[in-house]
Amino acid sequence: MRKPDGIEAGTVQALGWEKFQSPQNQYFFVMPEITVKQLAEEVAKKLDSPVVRVVGDPNMKVTQIALSPGAAGFEHETHALERDDVQVLLVGETREWETVEYAADAVSQGRKKALIVIGHIPSEQMGMLECTTWLKGFVHGVPIDFVPAKQPFWPVK
Repeated sequence: MRKPDGIEAGTVQALGWEKFQSPQNQYFFVMPEITVKQLAEEVAKKLDSPVVRVVGDPNMKVTQIALSPGAAGFEHETHALERDDVQVLLVGETREWETVEYAADAVSQGRKKALIVIGHIPSEQMGMLECTTWLKGFVHGVPIDFVPAKQPFWPVK
């Protein structure tokens, strides 16, 4: 309910995307052109997620991105992917039989769409750090500490 959303704000700051963020909608970004593969690699590195999964053409060039950390659900995710002004959706986690299949179907139809699954923990981690800072601003007399968690998945090489 916080405006702006604290998880989103912390994640955006960690990605360094504040200057690309839409003033009308904190979840949308217009960035300099980048390939889906480069975007996935950048997000994986900045959010410390060694396991990132991608649906779509890795060489597709994109500028219009939607970010949905955590697990917002199929309805929210598909509404983002349906938009003409969203080429790629970044999510924390999603149900594979819903949004992943929706994105795969869109790609099969020749639509210029991609989905990057970051992982739930790395997609929200920096937002929880932001939450710690926010709470310290008005909660006094109680220790407030950020306790980082690691992505539980590891890549097979």
